[in-house]
Amino acid sequence: MSARPQPVLRVDDRFALRPWTVEDIPALVAAYADRDIQHWNLSSFDEAEAAEVIVKWNNQWMLETGASWAIARTSDDFAIGRIGLRVMNLASGVAEISYWVAPRARGVGAAPLATAAISTWLLGDLGLHRLELGHSVHNPASCRVAIKAGYPPEGTMKSALLHLDGWHDMHWHARVDHVVA
Repeated sequence: MSARPQPVLRVDDRFALRPWTVEDIPALVAAYADRDIQHWNLSSFDEAEAAEVIVKWNNQWMLETGASWAIARTSDDFAIGRIGLRVMNLASGVAEISYWVAPRARGVGAAPLATAAISTWLLGDLGLHRLELGHSVHNPASCRVAIKAGYPPEGTMKSALLHLDGWHDMHWHARVDHVVA
């Protein structure tokens, strides 16, 4: 990965995935001011913290420990969401996908389309074997995104992730490049 630049990926005629830039700081601060994003991600950022997070996300690509893309509108390149690899192990060919969409951009299909597009790229061009995706059992919107993006449910992990209101059971979904007999 580190031998090549992080790609810009076209999702469809409305959305693209691109690396985060300092121009995205206001969009990131605004998104993390949303109560839902704070609840599921346990974070909020001021401008300085947002700048640090963008540097961290971009460094993950070079360190081959993860990656993060802004989901941007192709009409104006404005960041409306994030899709990233929370965990990645190139040697074993496994990554865990995470995503969010800013409130004003929800309900138009950006998250499932972006998840499907990044998954196709990760399994094809990058050559990963298994992609995983987890979400709280109390987050049905995230479950709908996973299923629409081609991630069938695999099961439930008990008390697996801490959110603002305590420990949550997590639904687990996965997508593989092919089934090995």
